[in-house]
Amino acid sequence: MTRHGSIIGLDPARLEEYKDFHRAVWPEVLGMIRQCNIRNYSIYLRELDGKLYLFSYFEYIGSDMAADSAKMAADPTTQRWWALNKPCQIPLPDRKPDEWWAEAEEVFHLD
Repeated sequence: MTRHGSIIGLDPARLEEYKDFHRAVWPEVLGMIRQCNIRNYSIYLRELDGKLYLFSYFEYIGSDMAADSAKMAADPTTQRWWALNKPCQIPLPDRKPDEWWAEAEEVFHLD
């Protein structure tokens, strides 16, 4: 199992829209997340210096994250879900070229 954290900005004008989406995540999206070996997935909201940020955490229990990520990205329902949410998000300017959410480095963990 590997732990993953990532960060993205959130458009303040779309805060309630984003929260509404996540109050009722489509069952097919939740199912695909599980099929792709992701567990214990959470998204947190925080305001810092007048800007909104989302922090996501999940645990990956599979053996090929690249394949599972590709499977999720190829799913038409997931693509529609992402299309709804993407306009709400503001990617960090220093993210890697292949990232939408910027990966965060784990510096401490206690079981």
